[in-house]
Amino acid sequence: MSELLRLPAGAVDLASIPTDATPGFPGRGKADAEEVAADLRPELDEQQERLFATGRSTPDTAPKVLLVLQGMDTSGKGGVVRHAIGMVDPQGVDITSFKAPTKTELAHHFLWRIERALPGPGMIGVFDRSHYEDVLIVRVRDLVPEAEWSGRYDEINAWEEQLVASGTTVVKCFLHVSHDEQRERLLARLDDPTKYWKYNPGDVDERELWPAYTQAYEAALERCSTQHAPWFVVPADRKWYRNWAVAQLLAEHLRGLDLQWPAADFDVTTEQARVTAS
Repeated sequence: MSELLRLPAGAVDLASIPTDATPGFPGRGKADAEEVAADLRPELDEQQERLFATGRSTPDTAPKVLLVLQGMDTSGKGGVVRHAIGMVDPQGVDITSFKAPTKTELAHHFLWRIERALPGPGMIGVFDRSHYEDVLIVRVRDLVPEAEWSGRYDEINAWEEQLVASGTTVVKCFLHVSHDEQRERLLARLDDPTKYWKYNPGDVDERELWPAYTQAYEAALERCSTQHAPWFVVPADRKWYRNWAVAQLLAEHLRGLDLQWPAADFDVTTEQARVTAS
């Protein structure tokens, strides 16, 4: 899956990348999605528990995992958190949803608030939006001068390289939704009173800037997909595939850590005898 979804090197043209494809899916389609997800759950759950256990037993050397979720409005970042991250024990997950920066955050370097939300030893951190907003919305909305945001690509690459070198596995997923599918999802929210809370009139204003956001995403993907922290482009028109694909990517990266269960730091036989006699 990592090889199938990894963004190739070179210029990025999002229009040429399908939003409704299902690369790597082992079933026949949506009808098999629940069964395929159920097959993945035990491995993902165990791998995450091994990571968490390692963080408890050897926090100084335990790895960390950071899952970055980016995408246009309605691309499904929240859905991934519910369905993919929902496969693992929540006590081993830290989820941060980045909104517009506060006055305090604006007074610091743009990576300051990001560093404060990084996962600890043995944890999976999930970023619903991330430091990439500082080369996306700030560019599209002209919130800072071009001379400032244009230098952030290199800053991000250097920062991510240091992050990986210090023991954090970074999994960056761009949830690739189509313009037409976004319209259908926005209309679906307006057709269902139980979904009104998810609708924001401002989403339509952002939708009108689709070409500018596309250009900004293409630049961020092209300039910040590196050997140490590549971008994965996840087709997001089919929700069931999107959720499974991100879960599969996470499982593959956890598997790559080759985590072992921590050995006992006590004599097992002695403790068995003590418990029996208690």
